[in-house]
Amino acid sequence: MDSSKDINFLEFLVKSIVDHPEDVKIERKIDEMGVLLNLQVHRDDMGQVVGRKGATAKAIRSLLRIVGLKNNARVNLKILEPEGGSQEGYSSSHPSQVDQAMEDLKNL
Repeated sequence: MDSSKDINFLEFLVKSIVDHPEDVKIERKIDEMGVLLNLQVHRDDMGQVVGRKGATAKAIRSLLRIVGLKNNARVNLKILEPEGGSQEGYSSSHPSQVDQAMEDLKNL
């Protein structure tokens, strides 16, 4: 898959919804599971990227899956905890990254 398509799409999407677009960083890794995009945003923008009960993050992951399918690749998104961030404010109802990955696999 052309690496610029998935990164450019994610970058456009995230920069469009955050208040600090200059702090959006994306790292792309390829392994046996497919493409993994690691997203890092400003601490103040985490709520906008994750959304209420993770709805925005789930929607972004769904769109990335579609981009990946169109390009014959499995694309996954990992939203990295910002530096200085903490899990305070997150309730136990938020799935862990492992739980989210397992849920994503079930939906394929």
